[in-house]
Amino acid sequence: MKSIDRRDVLKGLAAGTAASALGSPALAQSGGKVVVGTWGGDYARLLTKNIEEPLLKPKGIEILQDQAADSPRRAKMVAERRLPRGTTDIQGLSSANMFEMNEAGVVEQLDYAKIPNAKNLMPTMKYPYGIGQIYSGKVVVYNPKLISPAPTSFKDAFDPRHGNKIGIIDIQYLYVIMAASMAATGGASMIDFEGAKKVLLEAKKAGARIYPTNEAFAQAMKTEEIGIGVMWKARAVQWQNAGIPVESAAPSEGIPLYISGFSIPKNAPNKENAYLYMNAMLEKSAQEAFAVDMGYNGTVTGLSIAPDLQKRIGFTPEEEKRLKDLDYGYLAKNDAAMKEWWDKVFKA
Repeated sequence: MKSIDRRDVLKGLAAGTAASALGSPALAQSGGKVVVGTWGGDYARLLTKNIEEPLLKPKGIEILQDQAADSPRRAKMVAERRLPRGTTDIQGLSSANMFEMNEAGVVEQLDYAKIPNAKNLMPTMKYPYGIGQIYSGKVVVYNPKLISPAPTSFKDAFDPRHGNKIGIIDIQYLYVIMAASMAATGGASMIDFEGAKKVLLEAKKAGARIYPTNEAFAQAMKTEEIGIGVMWKARAVQWQNAGIPVESAAPSEGIPLYISGFSIPKNAPNKENAYLYMNAMLEKSAQEAFAVDMGYNGTVTGLSIAPDLQKRIGFTPEEEKRLKDLDYGYLAKNDAAMKEWWDKVFKA
């Protein structure tokens, strides 16, 4: 793990200041359709609200969402790679998962000439195999009524003394493991898998509760069933807007960066519409709406974000120095092993 040089990201941000189980696949068809593989819940709803309804449907494009957690969607992409036509046209993935799918040879190398709005994309959000749509950082979230003193680290988030007030999100296993690794090593490593196992199993033994989705975790925070966990700062802002009693703390060990973006499968039946979707997500209106609705930082320059909102969703200069990039190669190589341990040992 190394501190990332996020000058391009921060410059772009400064300019901005001026899922459920996989159901029946929605088969892509030629013509005016595009099938979007994505997480469900709030994110899927906001894709519809901020991108699909205002920017694509007026052009006569029919959008079908194929909703599931990223693991089954990635497995399906790999399983379909020998097919001449896949079942999705564009896939929503984290930067780590986009890297993994590129390594697996199942995603298109993008033709940026087909994405006019990419001219405004921050350089650090532009990959040969995908684009970053929004970004935030992993922080500690807590209810100050239940957790005192206020946490300052990932170590605090998994401290067994919190017992069954610790909440853990199943679909975020990869990032939870990385946070636990940082807790185990004092921030020296995101990929100390053995250290992470120890931290997580001690939290589980103390009574930590596991929730299937981000939304289920939020509901548990709302009812005060739990009082502490790890989550994207953007989500904490969204929950605050919904009246959930939650605060966030930038962990002293470092802040893992989360980039959510999109890639196009090599065998996507409707690639032209997939490119239209990518271009629409980079529209100024869509990027600004995601900042307001979901608390994520945009990835294009020239956004008009209210200063008070920018303060809530962004990071202080000192926190910016603690933003950490991910070891994409390690994660791609070890994701399956980590998921197997998570399912068969940690969740058992």
